[in-house]
Amino acid sequence: MEGFLFQATLYLVTMVIAVPFASRLGLGSVLGYLAAGILIGPVLGLVGSETQDLQHFAEFGVVMMLFLIGLELEPKALWAMRTKLLGLGGLQIVLTAVLITLGAQALGYDLRVSIAVGVTLSLSSTAIVLQTLSEKKLMQTAGGRNAFAVLLTQDIAVIPILALLPLLALPGARAIAQAEQASGHAAMSLIESLPGWGVTLVTLGAVVATVAGGHYLIRPLYRYVHAARLREIHTAFALMIVVSIASLMLMVGLSPALGTFLAGVVLASSEFRHELESDVAPFKGLLLGLFFITVGAGIDFGVLLDRPLTILGMTAALMLTKGIVLFFLALVFGMRGRNKWLFTLGLAQAGEFGFVLVSFTLAQRIIGTDLAQTLLLVIAMSMLLTPLFFILHDMLARRLGDEADPLKADEIDDQQPIIIAGVGRFGQVINRMVTSSGFKTTVIDHDLKTIQLLRHFGFKGYVGDPTRPELLKAAGLDTARVLVACLDDRDSNTQIVRYARRQRPDLHIVARARDREHVYELYRAGANDIVREHFDSSLRMARYVLENMGLSQYEAHELQTLFYKLDREAVRDLATLWKPGVPNDKNPEYIARAKVLNRDLEASLMARHAKARERLGERSSEQDHPESE
Repeated sequence: MEGFLFQATLYLVTMVIAVPFASRLGLGSVLGYLAAGILIGPVLGLVGSETQDLQHFAEFGVVMMLFLIGLELEPKALWAMRTKLLGLGGLQIVLTAVLITLGAQALGYDLRVSIAVGVTLSLSSTAIVLQTLSEKKLMQTAGGRNAFAVLLTQDIAVIPILALLPLLALPGARAIAQAEQASGHAAMSLIESLPGWGVTLVTLGAVVATVAGGHYLIRPLYRYVHAARLREIHTAFALMIVVSIASLMLMVGLSPALGTFLAGVVLASSEFRHELESDVAPFKGLLLGLFFITVGAGIDFGVLLDRPLTILGMTAALMLTKGIVLFFLALVFGMRGRNKWLFTLGLAQAGEFGFVLVSFTLAQRIIGTDLAQTLLLVIAMSMLLTPLFFILHDMLARRLGDEADPLKADEIDDQQPIIIAGVGRFGQVINRMVTSSGFKTTVIDHDLKTIQLLRHFGFKGYVGDPTRPELLKAAGLDTARVLVACLDDRDSNTQIVRYARRQRPDLHIVARARDREHVYELYRAGANDIVREHFDSSLRMARYVLENMGLSQYEAHELQTLFYKLDREAVRDLATLWKPGVPNDKNPEYIARAKVLNRDLEASLMARHAKARERLGERSSEQDHPESE
């Protein structure tokens, strides 16, 4: 017990210290986990042989991650990806495996060993790549979506790879491996004793059971569990789904990651999808972090120091070979600029399934122990270098000035007196009210899906970047009466206001602000009316609180109106004292004036509230003594 608690404390302390430090340096959490594992493993020797057993447990984080990915993909979305899955992903696996096989043969290995090495190293790291893409908010870019399609194809390809690898073993070695496997895994030996058609039926039955269970069994179970209204039972239910499906897939010889992914896709359209996602996500994050730490701790630097040129040369050759294939496919499938480099650099490593396949091929007597140790080290080193490749991608993207996907703007064929720049969740309400009141608008937004949705409901809009001067001019900036700047990005919003004010000193500009600091920026940029996006809704909520504390609707509305008026005046006052780039708590004049304004605001509200209380008391007294009337 003491040993377990010590190891748990060690891993948790390492996570808490190393990962935030790496994130602050801009290196990302994955590199922090890997570096932490190296520190407590090869460097300090605080962990030992238990790391390998722990890694098998931590690999369950990959299974959970694919379950969550499946929850984000409805079946029709998966079907829409079929071209990328079969074309882009399939070509990547085949071309990479062929080139690595030829390279292994050039090093003197026979064909069967070379093929095993080729298919093992053709896979990339789903855990590292998807985690990093999510952290850097690159998942929705073209490069991120293509990388996801390839990773998904690779996860699916693990099934046929596991089925074909035993055929590469020599007959005698295969018999020994099957005997050892049967003695250790009763369920697997039962399946392997079946004829070929029996194995196929059992496999198909497991897949059908997963799909049917998602449709017909899990929904009533969820309603039953939900009736208990206990958070821990919801969590147990979510874990039960993932663990039971993973166990079923293992029993029939399929990938547990693929099984849970399939279950996630089936449940993607269910009403409790978000509940499952929130319950599983914390476990996924912790287990993935633990997995990365065990990868770092498991790197055998003794082998690396004995043969540094060989190991590093093989790692470089692997990543270069995969990079060439990925770059070629990026060109063939029309990726450009940042997306091309993201796709190439992001997938150039070997993956966590490589550890599984190396152990499997070793157990099947296809490869020897020395080669297995070398491959494990090459896989770990390539995974260790992957976060650095993402940093290289960020540097290339900034240097090339290619931070966004090129967007072909629509040709604007009319000009209206009101221009709305940005029609997301904020701008949509503005556009609906203005157009419903009989006025016409010219709407511009850089998001194609948003504009398509707008058109679907009968509103006209144009795709394009509103920060581009030529697009604003085409929208009628020279003749417009009102410009509404309500983009999600605060810097872009300020940029539009600043440019429009320079071009049109007489134009009335209404701007959306993220917070009070942004108000000051927009005030300096020249906006006439500035609206903080959560300010009005917060005032409405405060008014409801006052009403439920005994004030009438009129009295609560009076206090709301007074607060709005005084706070707006205070913001305009403080805007003259605000200094760009200087924190407000380091600006003595700003702090002094803010304290005075806060006291005045509180005094005014208290005075108005006291009057309201007096009126409320008078009404109560009149109701208690009606004869006094």
